Amino acid sequence: MNDAVDKILDQWGAVRPGLDVSAMGVVGRISRASRLLERGVKAYFDEHGLEAWEFDVLATLLRADRTLCMSDLAGAAMVSSGALTNRIDRLVAKGLVTRATSQDNRRLVLVSLTEEGRRLATGLLDGHVANENSLLEGLTAAERAQLAGLLCKLLYTLGDTAP
Repeated sequence: MNDAVDKILDQWGAVRPGLDVSAMGVVGRISRASRLLERGVKAYFDEHGLEAWEFDVLATLLRADRTLCMSDLAGAAMVSSGALTNRIDRLVAKGLVTRATSQDNRRLVLVSLTEEGRRLATGLLDGHVANENSLLEGLTAAERAQLAGLLCKLLYTLGDTAP
C-alpha cells in the first residue's frame, strides 16, 4: 500500500540518497491525515449549519456539565483567550451560550450553555461520534488504540500536556 507521501519520499531518495527522510514521512502523514479528518468533521457540521469550532465550545461546556470561567473554557477547548472571546461573542449572538460576570469576582467571566445550546450539542453528539468512527473505519479497534497511544506519546513529547 502506497500513499502520496511515499512518492515524495521516493523523490527525495532519488535526489538525496543518503538523507534520512523517515521523519518527513511521519510528519507529512500526520499533517495530511489532519487535513482529511478536519474536512470530514467539517462536512458533518456543515450539514447541520454549524462550524466545527462552535460544536467544540458547546461540547466542552456539555462535558464539563457546569458553568465554566473563560480561562477554564479556553484551556479545555484548547484555544487562546482572544480566540475564545470572539467565539463566545458569536455563540451568544446565536443564543447558544450565555456570558455573565461572577458576583464574587467581577474580573471572572462565566459561560454557560443555554437550553437551546444544550439541546443542539446533545442532539449532534451521537452523529458526530458516528462520523468520526466512519472516518476511522479503515483501522481495526487494536490499530486505533495503538495509534492513539503513539499520538498521545508524541503530543506529550512535544509539550502538549493536560491543563
